[in-house]
Amino acid sequence: MPLRVRRVITGHDASGKAIVTIDEVSTNLTSGRPGATACNVWTTEGFPVDNDGSSDQGARKVGTTLENGAIFRVIEFAPGVARRMHRTDSIDSIVVISGEIDMELDDSTVHLAAGDVMVQRGTIHNWVNRGTAPCVLAVVLVAAKSVEAGGKVLNAIG
Repeated sequence: MPLRVRRVITGHDASGKAIVTIDEVSTNLTSGRPGATACNVWTTEGFPVDNDGSSDQGARKVGTTLENGAIFRVIEFAPGVARRMHRTDSIDSIVVISGEIDMELDDSTVHLAAGDVMVQRGTIHNWVNRGTAPCVLAVVLVAAKSVEAGGKVLNAIG
């Protein structure tokens, strides 16, 4: 079954009353590599975030991260998902919604299962689904400076 994400977004009417502005099963799905499907639920730019306006910020075209912003994304990794070692200039808060997945780092691997949470701080990594069922992650990526370690700047790659 393909990734299905119901988005419920709130806002305000002209009188300032709280309302639901979007309630839909999202069709805004993208794939950055074979076996991975993502839905951008919402994006923001700047800090503090501007909660005014009525445009659908989940429909904004963005890459892996958003400079000076944040992305709330749901990602599904199919079994056997293609490799993609990458590093982002962000701090990522991750919740495993369903399934299991391995995250490979330079010299180690960590196994995550439904209910596990992770904070990823600009590390190079690859997601690997060695199981038989899809794995679904909810991820919030917040823009961050490039990591500096060992006297080197570790820029975003991949």
